[in-house]
Amino acid sequence: MADTQVDEKQSAKAERKAAKLARQIGAFAKAHGGGEGQLAYIGQTGTRIVLVGEDGGWGDLVAPTHEIAVKAAEKSGITLHESFDGEFALKVRTGPYEWTRMAGIQLGGPSNG
Repeated sequence: MADTQVDEKQSAKAERKAAKLARQIGAFAKAHGGGEGQLAYIGQTGTRIVLVGEDGGWGDLVAPTHEIAVKAAEKSGITLHESFDGEFALKVRTGPYEWTRMAGIQLGGPSNG
């Protein structure tokens, strides 16, 4: 009986986390004229939810498990891509900050952050 209660509590906690992430994804999509995503497993840390808006804005969130990331994306209604390439990747628009930061890292300089 105790194991069932623990499982129910863990399941309820996972549902709450998925719902919170879904709200965040939905807010991102609303702010950027729509949104699409891609899930990337990042080890024990969880799964990264990469988001790209219709306006080229981008961001990410981290879910504690892949299952929670999938549930959050499904609840939010965004389209998920298998990989971050092709037309999906071409939608990303970067600005001077990102280019400066990437150049510094590539050239061995400070990361400006």
